[in-house]
Amino acid sequence: MSLRPSRLPAPLALLLTAIVLAGCAARPESTASDAPVPRRALALLPADALLLGEQHDAPEHQVIERETVEALAGRNRLAAVAIEMAEEGQSTALMDKAATEAQVQAALNWNDKAWPWAAYGPAVMAAVRAGVPVLGANLPRARMKDAMADVSLDAQLNPDAHKAQQAAVRDGHCNLLPESQIGPMTRIQIARDRAMAQTILKARVPGKTVLLLSGAGHSAKALGVPQHLPSDMAVKTVQLQAGDAAAAPREPSAFDAVWRTPAIPEKDYCAALRAPTAPTAPKS
Repeated sequence: MSLRPSRLPAPLALLLTAIVLAGCAARPESTASDAPVPRRALALLPADALLLGEQHDAPEHQVIERETVEALAGRNRLAAVAIEMAEEGQSTALMDKAATEAQVQAALNWNDKAWPWAAYGPAVMAAVRAGVPVLGANLPRARMKDAMADVSLDAQLNPDAHKAQQAAVRDGHCNLLPESQIGPMTRIQIARDRAMAQTILKARVPGKTVLLLSGAGHSAKALGVPQHLPSDMAVKTVQLQAGDAAAAPREPSAFDAVWRTPAIPEKDYCAALRAPTAPTAPKS
């Protein structure tokens, strides 16, 4: 769902939903935010799945993702890396460790305009070099229209969670989306979460961890991917948060851990959408 902010993936809601949900995260008893990333990641294991929820416009979050891949792969604990940044069905599973970046991008059908390779490539290539498959996990664009009309998706979340997801969709579209579109766009978000969960399930390996790299909204326990994973899976979720949202309302247990990074300049992604369009000068 969404409108597009600069340098970020397909719709703006993808980023803003993550930010909205991130602002609702609780402060876990121990975030170990001052510990090295490998130590923080390994402290959450064992887990069948580890979900890192980033803020898409925070460069340090992509660095943390690479370091997490390296930490788990270096200890032979990484089953696969599932990513929101490529569509479900795309994979590097059959590629050689020495594959070039261009070959990897082709295998994942990478969209550099939506997801800058300069930001996400290091984490992807760290997995490839370690012989760990990278799996596209996002709902294919070709299936979005069907998802919008699939009313069965409305029952995938409990009523409170569904209402919260609708609110995130509304806010993520800068409150400019017609109310008639809130339901269909919410279904797309739910379908995305379900697609990511299915990718994780298919990649599951006993004794190892599937790492999901996505926006924080997808990793939130009550609304996101965890809602579509079976109860017998050990799932750990991490919110990567730029700055301290201490003043924001909190939702207990939204994530298992919050890893804070330095604040980044605030951006109003809705300003350009709300600004009136300047009249076009007549051609002479």
